[in-house]
Amino acid sequence: MIAVRAGLAYSDAGGRIYFDESSAPLADGGAVRPPRGDELIPAPPGTVPTMLPGRMPLVETAEGKAERRTALAALLPAGYTRLLVPAYRERDGAPTLPLFGYTFACSIEDTLHVAAIKTDEGEDWSPRYFGAGELERLVDERCRRDPDNRVLAQLRVCALDYGCFTAQNVFRERGEAALPVSPKCNARCLGCISELDADAGIPAPQTRIDFETTAAELARIACEHLAGAPGGIVSFGQGCEGEPLLRTPALASAIAQIRAATTDGTINLNTNGSLPRSLRRLIDAGLDAVRVSLNSFRPEVYAKYYRPAGYRLEDVLESVRLARDAGLRVSLNLLTHPGVTDERVEIEAAESFLRDVRVDMVQTRTLNIDPARYFAAVGRPVEPLGMRVALERIRACGTALGNFTHTH
Repeated sequence: MIAVRAGLAYSDAGGRIYFDESSAPLADGGAVRPPRGDELIPAPPGTVPTMLPGRMPLVETAEGKAERRTALAALLPAGYTRLLVPAYRERDGAPTLPLFGYTFACSIEDTLHVAAIKTDEGEDWSPRYFGAGELERLVDERCRRDPDNRVLAQLRVCALDYGCFTAQNVFRERGEAALPVSPKCNARCLGCISELDADAGIPAPQTRIDFETTAAELARIACEHLAGAPGGIVSFGQGCEGEPLLRTPALASAIAQIRAATTDGTINLNTNGSLPRSLRRLIDAGLDAVRVSLNSFRPEVYAKYYRPAGYRLEDVLESVRLARDAGLRVSLNLLTHPGVTDERVEIEAAESFLRDVRVDMVQTRTLNIDPARYFAAVGRPVEPLGMRVALERIRACGTALGNFTHTH
């Protein structure tokens, strides 16, 4: 265990950030404790510090001062996986936190540090800086070439208003491009970014697509993208929509149209994996790759977050096996959270599955949710082993570990 002298990073009520080297901050890894040195790195470029309103930081020393301060967290750039969440105490009336990936932050020698590890890199997912009007010009040019395409109109909103990289890729003609397809879903995820329960206490950060896209609309975007982006990927199943397997007939037709026009690139499906028979139909139509999302390999923890309607975790894992046996490139989109992902019984459940079904990659995703809300739903761990241990043991199962979709 590596000792480290971390100082408190905190905010005032106005959002100004301060460092206090005399206060030793505590972190939350399922159990509240000091951070270890091997869990901390200098905040990478693209890190966004964020205040946690209505919450005071927990510290080992100077508790009286901490009571008058506002807890601080950091939001990580793509390519990093969170190892700890901030430890705090909620004040009376504290609001529910918006759907972000709150990461423990502290000060070391007057420099902001975060509890994270670099797990992947890819130019297509790096922070992007466009010249004035550059992205808008690309969007306008692309939309003029297909003015009646409702999917492009949706992607315009996603690219410009939400800053979605896969939507922007459609207009930049590179990397993985988004193809949203479904307005409906068969899960009610606690952290859904496009549709939340009325009593969630926060609004959904995005507006879900509200129409059923046609196969022709999807195929036109896909064919142009694959023609202009060597080694490109087109992906059904995006954050602005529900579950794409509920639109299987349209997807199967779109895939057939794409493959009738070109054999280039990769056709990918992002899915909750709930309907293995529907997935089989898309595989038969020419699907190349699938990325299946889950937060846990334990049925009870999965159900408490996803709240599935008409399917179970067993169906999800059956879809993974089906895709693997059919020869697709298979990734798991693992929604990680310290104190849940690294619980001993969770790691053992992951190992049991991954040793039996060798997927190509486990893509770690920081689960965007209020940590207190998540723990209240799925429970706190009995024996958290640490996120580094969890990631090392997943990698030891023989699967690649990363964050982005790769074609090789």
